[in-house]
Amino acid sequence: MKLSSDDLPMFFTDAHRALGERLRTAATRIEAVEQPGEHVTEAERDRAAAAALARAQLFELVVPAAGRIDTRAVCLAREMLGYVSARADSILAVQGLGTHAIALAGSPDQRAQLAAFVRGAGIAAFALTEPEAGSDVAAISTRATPSEDGLGYRLDGDKLFISNLGIADHATVIATTDPALGSRGLTAFWVPLDAPGVTVKPLQAIAAHPIGALELRGVVVPAAARIAEIGQGMKLAMQTLDAFRVSVGAAAVGMARRALDEAIGFVTRRSQFGKLLAEQPLVQAHLADMAVDLDAARLLVLRAAYAKDTEDRKVTTEVSIAKLGATEAAQRVIDRAVQLFGGRGVMAGAIVEQLYRAIRPLRIYEGTSEIQRTIIGRALAQGGHP
Repeated sequence: MKLSSDDLPMFFTDAHRALGERLRTAATRIEAVEQPGEHVTEAERDRAAAAALARAQLFELVVPAAGRIDTRAVCLAREMLGYVSARADSILAVQGLGTHAIALAGSPDQRAQLAAFVRGAGIAAFALTEPEAGSDVAAISTRATPSEDGLGYRLDGDKLFISNLGIADHATVIATTDPALGSRGLTAFWVPLDAPGVTVKPLQAIAAHPIGALELRGVVVPAAARIAEIGQGMKLAMQTLDAFRVSVGAAAVGMARRALDEAIGFVTRRSQFGKLLAEQPLVQAHLADMAVDLDAARLLVLRAAYAKDTEDRKVTTEVSIAKLGATEAAQRVIDRAVQLFGGRGVMAGAIVEQLYRAIRPLRIYEGTSEIQRTIIGRALAQGGHP
C-alpha cells in the first residue's frame, strides 16, 4: 500500500510526511483487527479497533489539544484506515465528531475531560440524527426541559443511527429547549451514557462498525452538561460536520485504492480464454477507468483539505465537491473491482465484497450526495465558483 504524503508534495508539510511514516507502521496493527478468527464477536473487534487506534495515538488527530483540526492530517489517517479497516475509520471519525463541540465551545471543566478521549480512555458518540430528523436537522424533537430541582435539564427523545454506540461512554446530544424556535432552539449537551434513563440499543449496519439507537427517558443532567449557550446547538452541529466532511472523501479514497490494488492483484493471476485477465483489453479499460476515478477523487479531497487548512475563507463548496466526487467515484471503483472478481467478488468475506458494503454508507452520512449536490448547485446558481 502506498499512503503517499509524498505523491503530491505541494499539499503537504514535513509534519504530514512524518505522519505518513507513522501511519504506515500503524496500518499493519490496525488491519490485524479484521483478520479472521474463531469465536471473535463484532463487539470484540470494535473494542480491539478502538484500542489499536489509541495505541497508534491517532485519536489526537481528531481531538487536538489546540482545538483546531489539521484537516490534511485527518485525511491522511482516514485514507489509511479506509484501506485497512472501515471499522477503525468510523470509530476514529466519530471520536472527533463526538468531542468537537466541546473543543469549540466547551467549558474549562468539559475541555479538561478531552485528555481521556485523546488517549482512548474515553470514546465519544455524536447523537444528532433522529427517526424523523436526518438531513433536516431543524426537525429534531428530543426535548431538553428544566429539571425539577431547577439545577439542570431533563432529556427525553430518541436518536437513531448513532455510530460508536456500544463502545462509547459519552455522547454529544443535540436537543431542543424550545420547539417553537426551530433551529434556534437547538442546544448541545455532554451526556454520560451510563446515566439513569439512557438506553443503548445496538443496530447492525451492512458495514461492520458500532452503531445503535439511543433512548433518553427522563435523563437528568446538570447545567454543567450544557455545551455553550442555549440555542447554539445548530451552529455547533454544523461546525462539527463541516470540520470532518472532507475527510469522508479521504476514507472513500482509501477504500477505492484498496479495491484497485485487489483488482490488479487478481487479474494478474487469473487466466481465462488462454491468457491472463490483465491481458484482456476490456479488463485493462476497467483498470484505466478505476485509476482515473481514484486520482480525481484524491485530488478533489486534497484540494479541499489544503484550502480548509490554509485559506481564511469558507470552503463549503470545495468540501461538498470533494465529498460528493470522492464517495461517488469510490463506489464506481469498488463496483468495477467486484465485477472483475466475478463470482469470487460477491462471496461473503472477500475483501472487495467488504469494501462494497463499506463504501455505501459514505454516500449518505455527514450529508447525503443529494445534499452535496444542493449545496454545490446553489453556490453556482448564486454566482459562486468551484
